[in-house]
Order: sequence, then structure tokens, then C-alpha cells
Amino acid sequence: MSSPDLTSSRDALADVVAIPVTPFTADDTLDTQAHRALLRRLLDGGVRTLTPNGNTGEYYALSPDERREVTELTVEEAGDRAEILVGIGLDVPTAVASARHARAVGARMVMVHQPVHPYVSQAGWIDYHRAVAEAVPELGVVPYIRDTRLRGETLAALGELCPNVIGAKYAVPDAARFAAFARDAGLERFVWVAGLAELYAPAYFAGGATGFTSGLVNVAPAVSLGMLESLRAGDYAGAMKVWEQIRPFEELRAASRSADNVTVVKEALASLGLCRRELRPPSRELPEERRAAVAALVAGWAI
Repeated sequence: MSSPDLTSSRDALADVVAIPVTPFTADDTLDTQAHRALLRRLLDGGVRTLTPNGNTGEYYALSPDERREVTELTVEEAGDRAEILVGIGLDVPTAVASARHARAVGARMVMVHQPVHPYVSQAGWIDYHRAVAEAVPELGVVPYIRDTRLRGETLAALGELCPNVIGAKYAVPDAARFAAFARDAGLERFVWVAGLAELYAPAYFAGGATGFTSGLVNVAPAVSLGMLESLRAGDYAGAMKVWEQIRPFEELRAASRSADNVTVVKEALASLGLCRRELRPPSRELPEERRAAVAALVAGWAI
């Protein structure tokens, strides 16, 4: 494969990579009006990289038609104001079809959800991502890495085969492991995105990350962008002040192996009157007694 010019896409990964929620109506259909309003709020707040069909968008709870609609809606709403990194995955034909759809509607990058098959070999991981990357050589491809068994050398091998694999969303909760993985894979070869959001961003930036994903940004864009500004400036004391502010919120999301990851974000948005709190299984709404706690956490933020 020849090397496409994906400079703007690489730049977009070195940023706050927002994972928008997917709002639902009371009838459990996509609430496109609320969705567009939330996207405009992110864009107006300064967000320049959007990931439709990420985990905070309840990727696995959406039908294929809904995932396509979310992609199209996000690309249309963003226009030239943001880069779009479309979440894709599942079986290889589905992932390839989703990547080609993303390309057809104007997105320039895809994030490949970690393969969900229980039997994943290092070589098979390469084969899976290579099939996607070679199907859309014009697009930037970003593997989503959550598996502690994956080796940095495996990503390096994929990068040798596929020049359009331009970055990695690394979401193993171990800063030392990340720093070693990035160096084994190629610190400068890939753009490193801290895939566990603001709570891990300072430690991962110290190890070589230049961007981080965020679900919290749906609630308070200025808070997330403020942390990025501090990290870019090397002001870790300033970044940690933001970290201390958002820590209780992010710990609620991370509890019980992230059982309420999306739930807490949607509850915060509901408390602000921005969308309904409804989710789909396997997520579930917070019990009544915990809703006020979420609203209180965000009440003092710069929203």
C-alpha cells in the first residue's frame, strides 16, 4: 500500500477526541433532534474531533441501520468544523462495510473496536485490522486497544503493512504498560490517544500520548479542553487541578468495571435538560437516589 496524506487526521487525534452519546426518545428510537443539538453544543464549545458509534454512544446497542444513521448525522452536522472518526467493528465483512460507508459519506477516519471474539491471536489481530485498512486505503485507521495481551511489536507489524494505520486508542489501565507498548510499537510512528479519558490522561501524556478520548466532554466541553490546554503546555499541576475536579464523576463511571460509564454521562445531560436519560441494555439508568448526586457533581463546573 502507498502512503496516503493523512496529516490532518493525525493532527485531529492529538486532541480531545469526543465520544458523543446517542440520545433516545421515550419510544426507544434515535432522538435525532437532541443528537444534533448535542453535536452542535460540542462544536460550539471548541471540540474538533468526534467519534460517532463509540462505546459512550452505545455502539453495541445500536442496530446496523442506526449506526449508519448516527454516522451520517454526525458527518452532516459537523461539516468542515470537525474531523470524524467513525467507530466500526464486529465481524470482518461488517467492519469493512461500515468503513466503506464512513468513506462514502465523507468521514476520513475509522476507529476499529477491539475484536469481540474470545479467541484472538497476535497474527489474527493483524489480519483483522489489515482487512479493514486495505479496504479503505484513503482513510486513517485507529485500532482500539483494550487487551493486555497485545504486544507493541504486533501494532508495529500492522503499521508496516498498512501505512494508513495512523494511531492507536490505548485503553489498558496501566500507564507503565502504555509507555512500554508505545515505544515497542513506535512512539513517533503512531498518534497515541489515551483511551481511558481524563482520569488517565495526565499519566498517559507523560508516557507519550498527545490526545485523549472523552465522554465527559458531552457534559462540559470547557473542562475537557482546559485539561488538554494544560497538558499541551506541560502544566501538569494545572491538568491535575482539572483531574481533581472531575475525579468523583469519572470514578462513578469507572466503578464496577465501568457498569455506569454511559449512564452517568446521560444522567448529567438529563440534569441539564439536554437529552433524556434512557439507555439500552446492557446499560441501565441510575436509581433515583443516585441521580441527585450526579447533578450535584456537575453543578459547579464551567458548563
